[in-house]
Amino acid sequence: MTDDFSNIDVIVIGAGPAGIAAATKLKQLGVKRVVAFEREEKAGGIPRHCAHPPFGMREFKQILTGPQYAKKLVKTALEAGVKILTSINVVEAREGGRLLITSNAGAQEISAKRIIYATGVRENSRSARLISGMRTKGIINTGVLQQMVFFQKLKPFKRPVIIGSELVAFSAILTCRHAKIKPVAMIEAGSKAIAQFPMQFSAPLLGVPLHLNSKLTKIIGSTQVSEIEIENSDGKKKTIECDGVILSGNFTPEASLARMGHLEIDVATGGVKVDQYGRCSDPVYFAAGNLLRPVETAGWSWNEGQIIAAIVAKDLQGKLEKTASKIEVFSRDPMIKLFMPQEISLPQNVSAMQHIQLRFSANARGEIVALNSKGIIWRKSIKTQKEKRFLIPITQLLKDFDKEKIELKFLQKR
Repeated sequence: MTDDFSNIDVIVIGAGPAGIAAATKLKQLGVKRVVAFEREEKAGGIPRHCAHPPFGMREFKQILTGPQYAKKLVKTALEAGVKILTSINVVEAREGGRLLITSNAGAQEISAKRIIYATGVRENSRSARLISGMRTKGIINTGVLQQMVFFQKLKPFKRPVIIGSELVAFSAILTCRHAKIKPVAMIEAGSKAIAQFPMQFSAPLLGVPLHLNSKLTKIIGSTQVSEIEIENSDGKKKTIECDGVILSGNFTPEASLARMGHLEIDVATGGVKVDQYGRCSDPVYFAAGNLLRPVETAGWSWNEGQIIAAIVAKDLQGKLEKTASKIEVFSRDPMIKLFMPQEISLPQNVSAMQHIQLRFSANARGEIVALNSKGIIWRKSIKTQKEKRFLIPITQLLKDFDKEKIELKFLQKR
């Protein structure tokens, strides 16, 4: 292998918004040898496939399309001195920062002082969603749709339905419009679209009927999708004629590498378990971006990559103290779908993530509380939507801690 992999300070696995931001920030902070690995042929991550705005407002104070944004991220990283290597697969991550990688040149074990996971998310497949019906043509997720339309110049169908109403579902509508594909319906199991204002109202405005309180129960068709069956909250079923199905959203962290390795995995998020520094169970490893929870915007992931990079730079300088004790954050409440970080390390001696990021499994109106053995240590009244980000200030939880567990609970308003 021609590349020199000796004396690397930090390896970033994944060159999407979080990974590129982390690598760029590390170089800006004076870290000498920073290498970013990307398994695809080009760096930039998911935005490369999203040929529509808006991207880049937080990062570049510009409104860019996804490909423009990805190119600008990569250009900024290269100008900062980041080495970006594409078509590199990390097949095993081992203790102490040792990685087994493969490329066209073969396999090799390399190592770095610190590793940052930034492998992002993927959409769940049809089988993972337990959707019945024949295996037929015309069933794809949003990522595949974007690749077919923008990269391969293909038109996989003319009149599909879109399953889901997350932000990426509206990206699917824009991709369809670009290819002169006319979606006939958007199907959402909840009582409201998941995407936040104003996108939640845009489907009907774009000519796509939104079916709420409805779930996909069957895909019908022998060689090509011909119709779908949906069921509403009253148990009534009906069919919708279509020639394709776009399975949108329903993300899970791309944590296969971590799962096969030695790091602890959080069951609720599906990603790696971290403390407020983004530090994994092996302190050589850190994580940032959508690997930590599905799914945040490119801008949020970019910012998180910068935060984690600043922490890693201080760790390399010996300014991040070793953990003396940890407070475990947990929840048994079914209304609390997921949260991260899952641990708070003490002492907290450098700037870290400022909040516990939490998602609800349904629309929530009531009060969120944090408790330890002394009782309630923090509380706040809330009214929020399913899947919408909710933030709990970590400093508020440390005002009256007793070096043990903190439980998160939701109290329904009566």
